Amino acid sequence: MKPRVSLQDSTLRHGNFSLRIDPVRSEDVALYEAQVKYKTEVHSCHVELGVITVTLSPPKPVIANEMLLMSCNSSHRASLVEICWFHNEHLGPPSRSFCSLSGALSILHPAMSDAGSWRCQLRYSDKEIISATFNLQILGFDGPTNPVVYAAAGSAAD
Repeated sequence: MKPRVSLQDSTLRHGNFSLRIDPVRSEDVALYEAQVKYKTEVHSCHVELGVITVTLSPPKPVIANEMLLMSCNSSHRASLVEICWFHNEHLGPPSRSFCSLSGALSILHPAMSDAGSWRCQLRYSDKEIISATFNLQILGFDGPTNPVVYAAAGSAAD
């Protein structure tokens, strides 16, 4: 897993034996064990790493007005009960151009206003709630719908 894995040597002296994985990949899903030996004592802990992924179809770049499908999946083993989508922390879908298809979010005509932070929240039968945030970037123009712009002589026009 090198060079994605690191231990912070400076924190080891203070009892912090954290393992850092950056970036996390789907294949990193596993049960991890840490063992610390001090003199004659051995201490261990187990941590299970689960992974949640947000995928785009078609893959990046997202172009304005071209249909987009965002899906969210997790390695959690329980039965999935519900998927909710939040755009800039508001429950989606917020307009008529959005529809939900079995947990995936379909944006029929993505606009520049659809860009930004999207969070999918997965709720499972064992009451576990898992979420992931994805920053959606859209290539396009965010301007007037009318292609004619009037500006006063001597002023600036955008």
